[in-house]
Amino acid sequence: MLFDLPLAAAETIPPIFALLAVMLGGVVLVSLLLLRLQQSLLAGYFLCGVVIANSGIMTLLGGGDSQAQIANMAEFGVVLLMFTLGLEFSLGELKYLRRLAFVGGGFQMGLCIALAAAVVFGFGIGWQGAVVLGVALAMSSTAVSLKSFQDLGLESSPGARMALAVAIFQDLFIIAFFLLVPLILPQPGETKALGASLGSLVLRGALFVVFAGVAARWIIPWLLNAVTRTRNRELFTLTVIGCCVGLAFTGGLLGLGLALGAFVAGLAVSESIFKHRILADVMPLKDLFLTLFFVTVGLMIDVKMAAQHWQPILALTLVLMLGKTALITTIARKLGLAHRQALMAGIGLCSAGEFSLVLLRLAGESALWSDSTQQILLSASALSMGLLPAAMRFGTPLAIWLEKRGWGRRKVALSDAGELRQRVKGMHDHAIICGHGPVGEKLNKELLDSGVTTLVIELNAETVRQLKRHGQTVLFADATHQETWELTQLAKARLVALTFPDALINAQALAIIRESRPDIPVLARARFASDVERLKRLGATVVINDEQEASRAVADAAITLQGA
Repeated sequence: MLFDLPLAAAETIPPIFALLAVMLGGVVLVSLLLLRLQQSLLAGYFLCGVVIANSGIMTLLGGGDSQAQIANMAEFGVVLLMFTLGLEFSLGELKYLRRLAFVGGGFQMGLCIALAAAVVFGFGIGWQGAVVLGVALAMSSTAVSLKSFQDLGLESSPGARMALAVAIFQDLFIIAFFLLVPLILPQPGETKALGASLGSLVLRGALFVVFAGVAARWIIPWLLNAVTRTRNRELFTLTVIGCCVGLAFTGGLLGLGLALGAFVAGLAVSESIFKHRILADVMPLKDLFLTLFFVTVGLMIDVKMAAQHWQPILALTLVLMLGKTALITTIARKLGLAHRQALMAGIGLCSAGEFSLVLLRLAGESALWSDSTQQILLSASALSMGLLPAAMRFGTPLAIWLEKRGWGRRKVALSDAGELRQRVKGMHDHAIICGHGPVGEKLNKELLDSGVTTLVIELNAETVRQLKRHGQTVLFADATHQETWELTQLAKARLVALTFPDALINAQALAIIRESRPDIPVLARARFASDVERLKRLGATVVINDEQEASRAVADAAITLQGA
């Protein structure tokens, strides 16, 4: 009798609520495990869906109807993702990275799409499937890539900037591609000619642009101002979501897709004063629904079928990751990045991405290929995203190993071999500044104003070009290479400053410096307190700790404000 009560109560619980409870509970447990293993949480969400789909829980909790309802909820996660993408889009950042974005990103997307489409077209897949699959495999996971750079403390490195620039171009490309998806994917009963369909698309697109422009210029700002004056936080959040869903719904009605409408809604408020408050309100909702999206992708995986095709899944994963790494590394080298930074950019963008899964799901619903092919593609894409953080951690050791075997040693470290070489040879009693970011730029200016001659070592090709235009003596070189320090006239220098916070790079540079000049003062920078003593043991004279300096500045500011 006692056990009958829970069973009777369970029958009254809606199946979708029961399935949500199991999904979210499983996500928490799997995520805790992956955080301990320092792996991507996105892989955990996907894995949770795979377990639920293949453990019999779906049948026990309501089966396919509940899965379909959750898939519809997950679609809202994609809408919110596109909204925040538009909200975070920065024309200023694009202007700063435009060369890397349009040249690097353009070559990366064009070559990846062409190669992938040509290969799959040769296997008998139609042109629609070849195009969709080419785009899906060319996309990378911006979230996993940039988070991996941050975890490694390399978010300000040239490799990370290259990855960010290419990711921006990919985002722009996928927005335009979503506009063309209705023309590419076969529609049931569709008989309209391509020319007529394209003309209709242009007309509907123009109508949507006019409507969105009016909303962005007058309607949305007026509405947000009116709501802000009420000082009601709940109403503000509802209004933001309403604007997002409203424009997404309009885009859907016009046949342009919910995703495009949501992106335009984000652009509409991206330059307003409400941007950061909107991000704070929308981000938790986006994370929740995107979690559901990745879980629902996992629900689509049939473990038995995937196990039967484990060889092509593994092969596709390796080809995807190794091929994109080689291609992007080559492009980055052509754009002026040093070998190590180019390799890190290549590894950071080697996986499939979130929008790869979106496109593959749309293609699966349109039956562009067989169910077994869909399982292979989904599994390989998700596996590449899960392996990316581990691949990133091995990037720097791999680059060092390759350099020791001669990779990249043939290229002269100097930007110019003639006049600049003679100019460096004539330097003495100078300061060597490694890195010309905000810290290095400030230090360089102060030393020059004090009458000290400076030599800058920098790995960002665009920065090197700018410094040369201003008459600064600069080497486009890597501070961890012995050849670099042989070119700097280290024996005649008065000071070395390592202005970047990467402890590993600073440690390698210090070992070379101290081998040649044990007596020269070396100023180093460390992001974390745990790296300070290590760098001092390696020979740094003074180590500036970012955490300590920030905490001191915060404390001083708080005391000043309290006194005021």
